[in-house]
Amino acid sequence: MHDLIEQLQELSETVPVPLELPSFDQLVDVEEQILIPLPSELKEYLLFASDVIHGRLEPVTASDPFSHTYLPEVTSYAWSIGLPREYIAICQQGDDFYCISQEGEVLLWQQGELSDESWESFWQWAEEVWIPS
Repeated sequence: MHDLIEQLQELSETVPVPLELPSFDQLVDVEEQILIPLPSELKEYLLFASDVIHGRLEPVTASDPFSHTYLPEVTSYAWSIGLPREYIAICQQGDDFYCISQEGEVLLWQQGELSDESWESFWQWAEEVWIPS
């Protein structure tokens, strides 16, 4: 995980208004908003790498409630269009979402249903899907 965070930080693009990492209290607020705990690897990503801007995918963030990538908003929208409530959206692509289960497995929810594509962990998804994007 630490190697992937370092790799992501090295790949991160420089932008005029950089993203900020959330505090632990902000993660607690996010959990209270969605009424479901965040899996540990998602918490690690949010605390240590959610300020990374890389590639065409934009994973969720937790520090700015006005961002289009704000986890509670992205997840609420995904739930409103049919994503099962036990999943948390981690990345939106139109009306398709990568989502994570409470056990930490990442799945692709596409065209209104879970696809057969899955990754054992957030970090495996980051390595195989996000970084190459």
